[in-house]
Amino acid sequence: MKRNKLKYIDLFSGCGGLSLGLYNSKLWKGVFAIEKNPDAFKTLNHNLILNNNHFDWPQWLPKTPHDINDVIQQNSIELKNLRGKIDLIAGGPPCQGFSIAGRRIENDSRNKLIDSYVEFIHLVQPKLIFFENVKGFTHKFDKNKEKGRIYSDYVQKLLQQSYSEKDIEGYEVYGTLVNFVDYGVPQKRIRFILVGIRKDLKNKLFSNKFFKLLYNNRKDFLVNKGIGLTNNLKDAISDLLRKKEVECPDTKSFKSGLYNNPETGYQKLLKGSITRTIPDSHRFVNHTTKTVSKFEFILDNAEKNKKLSKEIKSKYNIKKHTMIPLSGEFPAPTITTLPDDYLHYCEPRILTVREYARIQSFGDWYEFKGKYTTGGKLRRKEVPRYSQIGNAIPPLFAEQVGIALRELIND
Repeated sequence: MKRNKLKYIDLFSGCGGLSLGLYNSKLWKGVFAIEKNPDAFKTLNHNLILNNNHFDWPQWLPKTPHDINDVIQQNSIELKNLRGKIDLIAGGPPCQGFSIAGRRIENDSRNKLIDSYVEFIHLVQPKLIFFENVKGFTHKFDKNKEKGRIYSDYVQKLLQQSYSEKDIEGYEVYGTLVNFVDYGVPQKRIRFILVGIRKDLKNKLFSNKFFKLLYNNRKDFLVNKGIGLTNNLKDAISDLLRKKEVECPDTKSFKSGLYNNPETGYQKLLKGSITRTIPDSHRFVNHTTKTVSKFEFILDNAEKNKKLSKEIKSKYNIKKHTMIPLSGEFPAPTITTLPDDYLHYCEPRILTVREYARIQSFGDWYEFKGKYTTGGKLRRKEVPRYSQIGNAIPPLFAEQVGIALRELIND
């Protein structure tokens, strides 16, 4: 007997990593997604709205980028009318204000989106909540014990509170840190994950069950996918080496790589049934001869998966705070939105967008839209392809989340 798909809304959806995972699970159907940035929404729209009809988009909401606060203010009645129809609200507000890798500014305007997220949930009142954010979300902004807010505690307290409607008592929630490398993603990426269930559904053990089920399911899930429990960087991208190249299909004066034969189960899984010879967004940076020479020296002399030594930085007058030559034998460190933070494990160049996507477990059919990179003040407004991927939830992990949530809600 075919089961009906559960309904969800994706908040702060970005380019669609979470939605892609739920789509891949074949158990969930999107209602709509909220994403403010036009570049990221263009990628989501192309792959999951226009080409795969993954969302039952309501007529009252245009299929365009949206600010969550505008939707709350202009469509509160429509959101309340969704009560009883939504199984899950998923997603997490932008993480830049919380990230340990960043400047951690407590009054960053993006941090206030936590309140918008909670208000949206109060309006719709879904059965389940899934929330993701960076590890820094669990840290105080001020080391002084009397100052600074721990936002992971803050959001949990808000969600646990009763609503103005007396019949809704809030949510039973539980949050913990999860390393995505434990779920087949070829990257050490630790994130704060919170799940919750509405208290009136009388299942206070739900949250604890979720993380146990998620962890216990991973072996069978990954074996059925034909990949290992742990995948290293070479497992993910060795078929994308620069052995052959052609003119880049979407950018003049650049070269793109061609596919080499897939060598691992991970590569076969993500390439899927793609028949084209040029991977999407596999554009090489035009490094100067001097830069290539510098990268060759670094690959030959620097310790892999570590920041450059003072001696090497001094030799080449490198002012950049982070530059890490990668190792092919281990999972990658957490990839960022800055492509020049990392050097390829065996070629004197930075990674391509498609290699970024492989590390984040996006299937090769998933095409990225917008600029490749940006810089300066535009980084506050634009979200180019590298940033879209660096900000995303790995779809391979999100697919496992979708399966575990479906099992528990049926139970």
